[in-house]
Amino acid sequence: MCPAQPDAYIEIGEHTTVGYHTFIFASVRIRIGANCLLAPFCYFVDSNHGIERGKLIREQKMTASPINVYDDVWIGTGAIVLPGVNIGRGAVVAAGSVVKSDLPEYAIAAGFPAEVKKYRL
Repeated sequence: MCPAQPDAYIEIGEHTTVGYHTFIFASVRIRIGANCLLAPFCYFVDSNHGIERGKLIREQKMTASPINVYDDVWIGTGAIVLPGVNIGRGAVVAAGSVVKSDLPEYAIAAGFPAEVKKYRL
């Protein structure tokens, strides 16, 4: 099992806004930079559990990996950010997207899973 670690923490930079009904669930670490906009109903989680056949779901091994959201990022309404993701400085994540892999600086990403569609000019 990988329950929340006693030294788990959430760090949110200056001038970052967090929309209502947004959940930030840290088992190890979630860092959100300065001057970010997190829209309502976003979900950040840095842990997951296995799905091995022949084992009860409640007995599956838990894993955790930190999330890093760099400065000047906009996360749209209802977006989900999964364990181990790094979202680069100035990136934009469209509403309803699921981010399961890193996004580069100034990327504009959308979809399930989120993919880079273009870059901020």
